[in-house]
Parts: sequence; structure tokens; C-alpha cells
Amino acid sequence: MRLITPPGVFRPRSDSWLLARILETHVGPETSVLDLCTGSGVLAVAAARMGARAVVGVDLSRRAAATAWLNARLNGVRITSRVGSLFDPLQGRRFDLIVSNPPYVPTPGAPPARFRASRAWHGGQNGRALLDLICDGAMAHLNPGGEILLVHSSVSDIDETVRRLRERGLSSGVVVRRRGPLGPLLSSRIPWLRARGLIDVEASEEELAVVRGRRVAA
Repeated sequence: MRLITPPGVFRPRSDSWLLARILETHVGPETSVLDLCTGSGVLAVAAARMGARAVVGVDLSRRAAATAWLNARLNGVRITSRVGSLFDPLQGRRFDLIVSNPPYVPTPGAPPARFRASRAWHGGQNGRALLDLICDGAMAHLNPGGEILLVHSSVSDIDETVRRLRERGLSSGVVVRRRGPLGPLLSSRIPWLRARGLIDVEASEEELAVVRGRRVAA
């Protein structure tokens, strides 16, 4: 896959590629796909390359939305890019599959302006500022039998994502887990994370997980 990531657009890392690999078993020629917090468009482009019939990428950043569209063209596929906050630009539209690698790094302070690169990883005080909103809104934007796939770190509470999706009426569980050293963004704020109780005192690793929620078919 060819990707460009201009300044201000987040370059895909291991979490995005982990989710992209899993898409292979969830995307078919009749699948409509929504990629929330699309960034460079890596997940949207991956879904389109796998033959999805329609792919929409949404991002708060105009630069990211434009980059996702351009990366699709570079890879010989088409996606629709929308600028806005999560589900807002969709006008109630439903999809067979929602995918997202949202900002989930616990970060002190208020969210940065939408044009700042740090917006791509700022997940609020506990890393769940956007995760919770996505979990809350997914049911209303899934077709019967549709699924949502979310990737994030154990630092942002994987079990809470599973629980929240279930509370909103979706069957939910973890599809895959991968353990490894704390990424650079988390490593840069270890003392703050420990003071908040988000990681253990001796912790030097995190777990990446892909959580699936499924709406029961009618």
C-alpha cells in the first residue's frame, strides 16, 4: 500500500496495521465500511483494496480527510471523505462494518486545536474521550448483523470498551491481543500515567487489542 502523510497527519503505526490485517476476514464485495478518525486513510484504503462496495472515511481534520482521499487515489481505489466529528457528518447512515483507530493516549490538558498534529492521539485524561463516544454511537450506525472493530491500548481499559458496547446492545469481545513495549507516546508520559493509576509502577509494556461489537441480525 502506498501512503503519504503530510505534516499534521498521523503516520500509521503498529495498531493501525494490526487492525488492517484483521479486516481481511470482515470485508467482502457487499460490505459498506465506515472508518472513523481515518487520519491517513490507511484503514479506509485497506477496506477498499479488499473489495468493499462503499467506504467512507471521517476525520475532524480537513487535511487528514483530504489525505485519505488522495491515498485512495494513489492506490487505485475510491473512498468518500467527510470532515466532521465522528458520526456527525453521516446523517443517520448505516454500515455493515465500522472500523476505528481513534485517539486513545491518556493526555493531560484540554484537547488541542483540530489543526494540531497532537489531536491525532489526544484521548483525554483517561484515553477514552472518543472511545466512549464511538461505543455509544455505533449501534445507531450499524445495519442488522453489522460489526464494529476498535483498536486501542490496555492503558485505555480494554474491558471498559467491551462492557460499554454490550450495554449499548451489541455482543462484544476481544478479537486479538498483542503485547509489546510501551509506544513512544505513552513512554513520554510514564510518570503522569503512574500518578493517575493508569499503569502499574513497574509497567513497561502495553497490550494492543482489537475489540469487536456485533449488532444482532434482524
